[in-house]
Amino acid sequence: MIVTIARVVEPDRFLEVFETVGAQKRRQHGCRGARVYFDPDDAHRAWSVFDWDAQDYEGFLADPEIPAIARELGLLAPPVHAVAAAELDA
Repeated sequence: MIVTIARVVEPDRFLEVFETVGAQKRRQHGCRGARVYFDPDDAHRAWSVFDWDAQDYEGFLADPEIPAIARELGLLAPPVHAVAAAELDA
């Protein structure tokens, strides 16, 4: 699982691109699913949770088309990769 946090210009535009162009590109790099959550106190802060292996995610980041997709998403800065504080079985 991969979790990222990003600030976006327009939440609706972010979702539109995330659900179309972004989904297609993620699929090409082995992503099995994704969810987006918007911070209830800041609609411009998006948490994205991906069902993705780390190696496939690294390949996605290295794809030369990703910077253009990031611009379409309206990111204010590169997403931050959130690292799990703990992993539990229940």
